[in-house]
Amino acid sequence: MKTYQLVGIGNAVVDVISQCDDNFLEHMGIEKGIMQLIERERGEVLYAAMQERVQTPGGSVANTIAGAGALGLDAAFIGRVHDDALGRFYADAMADDGVDFVNPPVAGGELPTSRSMIFVSPDGDRSLNTYLGISSELSSQDVPDEVAGQAQLMFLEGYLFDKDKGKTAFMEAARDCRLGGGKAGISLSDPFCVERHRADFLKLIESELEFVFGNEDEVKSLFETDDLDAALAQLSAICPLVICTRSADGATVITKEGRVDVPVEKVTPLDTTGAGDQFAAGFLFGLSQGRDVETCAKMGNLCAAEVISHIGPRPEKDMKEQLQAAGLL
Repeated sequence: MKTYQLVGIGNAVVDVISQCDDNFLEHMGIEKGIMQLIERERGEVLYAAMQERVQTPGGSVANTIAGAGALGLDAAFIGRVHDDALGRFYADAMADDGVDFVNPPVAGGELPTSRSMIFVSPDGDRSLNTYLGISSELSSQDVPDEVAGQAQLMFLEGYLFDKDKGKTAFMEAARDCRLGGGKAGISLSDPFCVERHRADFLKLIESELEFVFGNEDEVKSLFETDDLDAALAQLSAICPLVICTRSADGATVITKEGRVDVPVEKVTPLDTTGAGDQFAAGFLFGLSQGRDVETCAKMGNLCAAEVISHIGPRPEKDMKEQLQAAGLL
């Protein structure tokens, strides 16, 4: 039976990326800088309006797993795609990143493969418009017990809580992972996602999870406060490992031993898509190698810096070489 160093469960979404200006966003009624869920028809309208589309496999946790796989971790991703052109593209692309995509594309069924139309503004900000399609139908049946139960680290995507069967799959996978001796954690995903599922998230974090990743807005939303330090204190009281990304201010990591603030070199981003996802990839890679949390955060910062230097949510450089060059390996 195969043991994976890292298993992710999340939405399998094909990212379709295009550059645009703020006038275009206004004209199309797109709210800048956030992720909005859209219906199929709206998705078709936005897709048709995109100039020079770049297509790439995405989904927040999937991006993390692909980044970790590229660093050399034995990694698997659990997600749901349709047996259509985009779904086959997605499955092949995960395999190309050295990641086991353990669910074959689903034949039959009504819903197409999920896609997110991402509009990148001149300032590097991105506005996401996501049609969830088949990925939101993920259920316990899609999570093989032997994969979850044999995972050393499991990373779960908060967005999956939007459907009850996704939530159930999530809970069972976290439990299987813990029973198998592994550690499970969550990405808080989005401040609006936190608002929708605050009570469930807090209960899950306290009872089942070993680590939490979130940015400043997500962590503050979890405790309905504008005071980040207060929110971090509350979160660290119920979770052994808290990782908060703070954009240009670097990252804050809190363990039972205390708090570590790890700064970043400020760079002007070309596209911030995937920054948090690749930070998590670097951090989890370090964690799987038994490194201290400060080194893990430095690895995360380096991976995030690489991905914001180009269009698209996954690394283009050999990040193992980059980590070695920085003296982190």
